[in-house]
Amino acid sequence: MLASILLAAALQVTPEARSQRPGELVVLTIAVPPSVTAVRVRAFNRDVVAFGAGARSFRALIGIDLAVHPGTYRVTIDAEPGGAHTTYDLVVSARRFPTRRLTVDPAFVTPPASARDRIERDAALLEATWRGSSSERLWTTPFVRPVLEAANSAFGTRSVFNGEPRNAHGGADFMSPAGTPIRAPNAGRVVVARDLYFSGNTVVIDHGLGLFSLLAHLSAFDVHEGDRVAVGEIVGRVGATGRVTGPHLHWAVRVDGARVDPLSVLAVLGTTGLQR
Repeated sequence: MLASILLAAALQVTPEARSQRPGELVVLTIAVPPSVTAVRVRAFNRDVVAFGAGARSFRALIGIDLAVHPGTYRVTIDAEPGGAHTTYDLVVSARRFPTRRLTVDPAFVTPPASARDRIERDAALLEATWRGSSSERLWTTPFVRPVLEAANSAFGTRSVFNGEPRNAHGGADFMSPAGTPIRAPNAGRVVVARDLYFSGNTVVIDHGLGLFSLLAHLSAFDVHEGDRVAVGEIVGRVGATGRVTGPHLHWAVRVDGARVDPLSVLAVLGTTGLQR
């Protein structure tokens, strides 16, 4: 009993985040005694894989989904061998997302009945994709921007088209010219490279450990499903495919299913954030 208490006291948790609000990525660095070889983390009722980050530390990526309510959420941390256990209280503060109201062609808002089966197949494909991440971390270097242009569409924006509320915007949009090369934000495996109804020509990269990048509305593919890609490798070109009104890149990130702002990932895991 005394040994477990001493081990638990030796577990030191340090958070790194742009903020602790809905849609943000939080990286926990867990300092451990030399005897610890594995760390198990659980947050938001999900198991989070912790990976080694040096001789005496582990890291865990925790995504705060954009729909999470403000409050205190307990993260549990267990180290083996030895049975050391500790907790970290993740305090999520309130975040107000902007709302935009637009009047558009009704055909743009409501897909035809003939597209219903395709839309359902696409949704099932993506849901299965988010559940099938590699158990290995496939990236080792900082994340990079897929295009040079700045994001011009706020993550989490709530749209109301013709008086009808739509789903929150789950990514960031970059108004890059058509044909602009799109680079992989980091290394991983291409798990989707196909035309989807809403997002058009879409590439999904599994970075491992539940972390995914989705790049949408491409005019052309430069990769195929199953390909391994390196950070910065060209995966396609900017376009206007899918349900959009003009060329741009839509970049979305999932962390264990949580919808996270890609700019949060760049802030924490990019060249100005953690280096490993």
